Amino acid sequence: MPYPMEGLPRRVTVYEVGPRDGLQNEAAIVPVEVKAEFIDRLADAGHTVIEATSFVHPRWVPQLADAGELLARLDRRPGVRYPVLVPNERGLDRALEHGVTEIAVFASATETFAAKNLNRTLDSQFEMFEPVVSRALEHGVQVRAYVSMCFGDPWEGPTPIEQVVAVGERLLGLGCHELSLGDTIGVGTPGHVTALIEAFGSPERLAVHFHDTYGQALGNTLAALRAGVTTVDASTGGIGGCPYAESATGNLATEDLVWMLEGLGIETGLDLDKLVSTSTWLADRLGRPSPSRVVQALAKG
Repeated sequence: MPYPMEGLPRRVTVYEVGPRDGLQNEAAIVPVEVKAEFIDRLADAGHTVIEATSFVHPRWVPQLADAGELLARLDRRPGVRYPVLVPNERGLDRALEHGVTEIAVFASATETFAAKNLNRTLDSQFEMFEPVVSRALEHGVQVRAYVSMCFGDPWEGPTPIEQVVAVGERLLGLGCHELSLGDTIGVGTPGHVTALIEAFGSPERLAVHFHDTYGQALGNTLAALRAGVTTVDASTGGIGGCPYAESATGNLATEDLVWMLEGLGIETGLDLDKLVSTSTWLADRLGRPSPSRVVQALAKG
């Protein structure tokens, strides 16, 4: 039985990142037919947005080298969005060749991560994004922007809020329709989340992307919902995570998120039983149990 709380949205969109952000960290290559079935199962569970893959160079992320083949295999359902991540103009070219209608770009809120992940400075990273966003919009393709290290950086420590806002507003100014604020190493806490969202002035175009390294993902999500955010990134089974934080426990698990939202009486359109079934099915193929607490509890019956 749900117990609603005042000040929360009536409905939340769960932006599923498991097929891309979750699987990209897997050392063993997952067969393309497994990836396609995974995405189809997610759609069957009620997801309306599933980030399918990334057109990144295979040398950088070998797991996603099959992006084109995967998209060709997908049984695209009406009403379901299948965005892909693109790192640069070449990635955009490949996405357009495969009929993609929504992409995402990946920015950094800190100098060090911009250098390590993008080989750019905090300021020059926009030279890479500007042509990608403008060309995508010219082709009628929507663009989402991720900003990583929004709460802390393993090399620089806490990230100044004003620095995150400056990067985020610049991306929105380029024409991105949505900005996902990422706690890449999972150090954020609810008060910090509230302060960052309030610093943007309006939450309407914001999403949040939490990692559960320090067990704060659900608490941070609740703080974001109270601040007006209605789109939350999550990964089925809690797969994925950050390679830069020791003992990071990965992305916020979709099942854990849905359990909390259902308990609050917030609609998601997702079938929790089907999500748990999908996670146990995937865990068998990855060769290890799901880290999701809800999956562990419900799978035991």
